[in-house]
Amino acid sequence: MAIPTSSIMVDAPVESSSSAVSWAPVIAGAFVATVVTLVLMLVGAGLGLTLISPFAGESTSAATVSVYAAIWLVVVQWFSSGVGAYLTGRLRTKWVGVHNDEVFFRDTAHGFLTWAVATVVVVMFLGSTVSSIVSGTARTVASAAAVTTTVAASAASENLPDLSTSYFTDALLRPADPRSVPPATAAESTQAATAELSRILMRSAANGEISADDRTYVEQLIAARTGLAEADAKARVDAVLKQIEDAKVAAQQAADTARKSAATTALLGALSLFIGAFIACAAAALGGRRRDEDEAVFLAS
Repeated sequence: MAIPTSSIMVDAPVESSSSAVSWAPVIAGAFVATVVTLVLMLVGAGLGLTLISPFAGESTSAATVSVYAAIWLVVVQWFSSGVGAYLTGRLRTKWVGVHNDEVFFRDTAHGFLTWAVATVVVVMFLGSTVSSIVSGTARTVASAAAVTTTVAASAASENLPDLSTSYFTDALLRPADPRSVPPATAAESTQAATAELSRILMRSAANGEISADDRTYVEQLIAARTGLAEADAKARVDAVLKQIEDAKVAAQQAADTARKSAATTALLGALSLFIGAFIACAAAALGGRRRDEDEAVFLAS
């Protein structure tokens, strides 16, 4: 016998009126994680200063300091994320009528939210410091790139050598006996010769090497201006050109070191954040499970 359709009662799905996200424990856990992060950052800064000394030979190498800094970043993320997320899991309200798998997912999601909020707050606090590091690195790399195209550009960073051509031209025009040149004549002729040599050196730096004609002319000019023999003038030119090349190589090495340091710092920072996110999810799930287990034991007793 067929049952009338109108007599069939179908239970409509009941939608919860409350959100699955408990923002109060998330904010509380993020606040604790932020405070722990700032405290550990201060501790790390203090420990880092103990590795640096103004006296030569007493400071720890830069590579060792970088390794310690990377380890400390992981420790900071591990501890701060774990404490904050665990607190979030313990403080959240119990979800009634929810499957255990869903409870586990919500706990991990709350831990991830706690880590994300804390990370944003910490970045806001330390934004000026990070910006200074990034901009300083960018200036160093840009300065070194300019040096490779012109030797006349002075170094923009204290770590780069002074590549101004005025020093090299002064070295090239240094007379064997300054008393043999009249002061007025020396001032006028030196200014013109310095400008000419500067242009030759700048063009040679842009081309990557000095041409044979320019080299011969510079050697003749140095011999005429300083009174040196041709062999001595040639030796002086060779020595100064080697100084210029060494300075260019040092600038390129400094730029490459800055680039590698910035890349390593960025990668290690990202790795520490990934570790912090994972620890936060696991700690929140652990805290939520402990809360539910403690409550179940309390009700059973």
